[in-house]
Amino acid sequence: MNTSPVGPLLMGSEIYRGSSYGAWHPLRVPRVSTVLDLARSMGWLPPERFRASPRAKPAALTIWHTPDYVEALRRVEEEGAADEATKMRHGLGTVSNPIFPEMFRRPATGAGASLLAGELLRHGGRIHNPGGGTHHGMPDRASGFCYLNDAVLGILSLRRNGAARIAYIDIDAHHMDGVEHAFAEDPDTLLISTHEERRWPFTGALEDRGVGQVFNLPVPRALNDTEMAHTRDRLILPTVEAFAPDAIVMQCGADAVEEDPLSRLTLSNNAHWGILSALMPLSPRFLLLGGGGYNPWSVGRLWTGNWAVLSDQEIPDRLPPGAEAVLRNLRFEGNSRGRNPPEHWFTTLRDPARPGPLRAEVSDRVSALAARVGAMPGRVL
Repeated sequence: MNTSPVGPLLMGSEIYRGSSYGAWHPLRVPRVSTVLDLARSMGWLPPERFRASPRAKPAALTIWHTPDYVEALRRVEEEGAADEATKMRHGLGTVSNPIFPEMFRRPATGAGASLLAGELLRHGGRIHNPGGGTHHGMPDRASGFCYLNDAVLGILSLRRNGAARIAYIDIDAHHMDGVEHAFAEDPDTLLISTHEERRWPFTGALEDRGVGQVFNLPVPRALNDTEMAHTRDRLILPTVEAFAPDAIVMQCGADAVEEDPLSRLTLSNNAHWGILSALMPLSPRFLLLGGGGYNPWSVGRLWTGNWAVLSDQEIPDRLPPGAEAVLRNLRFEGNSRGRNPPEHWFTTLRDPARPGPLRAEVSDRVSALAARVGAMPGRVL
């Protein structure tokens, strides 16, 4: 039996190429396919570093999702329509969670990757699943573009494969309501979320604490790199270190960067990479997920950079011609950001740094949460 750490591995699938939630949905843009194309054009994805994402079978999804919901999702994809009862109960066929040709197969592929990752990481290693991070999915219904919750399924798979203590860190612009719903009462699952305040789903209050292991940081508009670095150094890293997890799952939504149309935060992708690189040494098992991200250039560049960090590649100042061609061929129809994209979206992965003032509303909230770390259940002294 092989007991060596796995990876780093990038898990992906061709199902994401050309699959869309619809012509006017925020998830009409290419994301995972862009990451695969960029990584290959950079020479960062040799065959031994790539693993095709399997499609999770319905029975595997019922370790958290209800059998009725999984069957409804599969049936609605097959029939291409949802009756009113199914729409009301399961949230299918709505503006946010529309009916589209791959509406079961696509999320089941993201979930299959996270489930398999839990198995592959039994003896340690690093895996990137950019098709994952669907943190709003609920046991019996779709929510917020998320038909399944692969983050929850990945955590359960890691636990089933020997990880007793798991830290989940979520830096998406939107609160991880589905994951908190699953683990708020579990002292062996640390939950840390940074998310824009007063933004859907309007959960994740500073005061919410689960059984003492939930740390929600709502942040104000215009969050900058300086403030995110402060959050990393004063809250995220000390809390994870005190918890001493057997595994880390990080949801790295790209919607917190300045160019994203669905948030009002102003981070550069350097902020995400800084948190990722700082977290990697803190656990022998590391599962990195995608998440939000609705500008094809910013999400493709950020998640490809994630893979570079996870697989110890050096990010160049200027992209080679093949990678530049991938970015120049992207389109962002129906959004003003697609009309005159700046040149650096084509020629670089790394954004210019976006520092700024450390506002009291950020530092005070970070301090309030950091003061709770000493009372966290099961912390390592």
